[in-house]
Amino acid sequence: MNYLITGNLGYIGPVLCKFIKFHNPNAKIIGYDNGYFLNCPIAAEVLSEKPYIDVQVYGDVRDKNKLLKYIAEADFIIHLAAISNDPMGSEFEMVTKKINQESSLFIAKEAIKSKTNSFIFASSCSVYGAGSDTPRVEEDLVNPLTIYAKSKIGTENNLLRIDDYGETKITCLRFATACGYSPNLRLDLVLNDFVATALNSSEIEILSDGSPWRPLIDVEDMARAIYWSCHRSSGEQMEILNIGSSSWNYQIKELAYAVKNILDKNIELKINHNAPSDKRSYKVCFDKFHRLAPEQFTPKITLQESVSRMIKALKPFSSRLARGERDHFIRLNILKSLNKNKLIDDNLDW
Repeated sequence: MNYLITGNLGYIGPVLCKFIKFHNPNAKIIGYDNGYFLNCPIAAEVLSEKPYIDVQVYGDVRDKNKLLKYIAEADFIIHLAAISNDPMGSEFEMVTKKINQESSLFIAKEAIKSKTNSFIFASSCSVYGAGSDTPRVEEDLVNPLTIYAKSKIGTENNLLRIDDYGETKITCLRFATACGYSPNLRLDLVLNDFVATALNSSEIEILSDGSPWRPLIDVEDMARAIYWSCHRSSGEQMEILNIGSSSWNYQIKELAYAVKNILDKNIELKINHNAPSDKRSYKVCFDKFHRLAPEQFTPKITLQESVSRMIKALKPFSSRLARGERDHFIRLNILKSLNKNKLIDDNLDW
């Protein structure tokens, strides 16, 4: 069975590829990535084509002609490639729409033409934007507040408008906010940032008042859900699912206190009580996913376990985690650096 994974050299890809190979050792994994973040890893395994990646292709998802060959060969397509957070979406607005929305629809349509078994789209719970005290379910109205979130719901809506899915199952996974250790680490994720800052400076600073709600999910549990989605026999042919755990709805300040207590109770916690409230605040309900997916593919990693794994992995690198030295772990900073050095242009083309 052939798995085509776009954006495989990002944050999720290394963990996902390892998970697939563990559960399906004979799987052939084809990675397709443009290599923006190739120099980010703190673990050498992500750079190796073995044992988790069989074929590594370097390419842009906007390059339709290059993609076609690999789409035709795939039994399962896992589409992770994206401008992957709010700051990058704001900085590169037009590019975000082309990469996150237009390219996603093209890949999905070609997957259907090629009779691919499954097309998995990595969406986001950020589409809920400004929520309420009632956890949001898939049928609720969405309120995307950022270019990134709008690109995700735009893709979902485009996929819903496809007249005929043929033999292909389409699954849009609205992930909770990612966290946890990956060889291709990101520190532009709230929990990861708290752990890294605490390790480096013995303090955690919350730039907001800490009140916004966020659902979280460990990257290993994301891989678990993606693998199930490839092979699922439950649900409709086209499914949109919130992916996470209802017990992992946290206020930002709760996450900071959790890191403080797990790592060292003497860590200083700074909260900007005078900051304007962050409108991006939402709780999410994940009951539908838990009804459809077998128990072994629902989230397993506890908050303490996720934080403890990051602490163990990051301690040897703590000297590289100072705020002024962490550009290689911040996706927007990497793109800005590549652009400044004229390695990529304003359209993010090499």
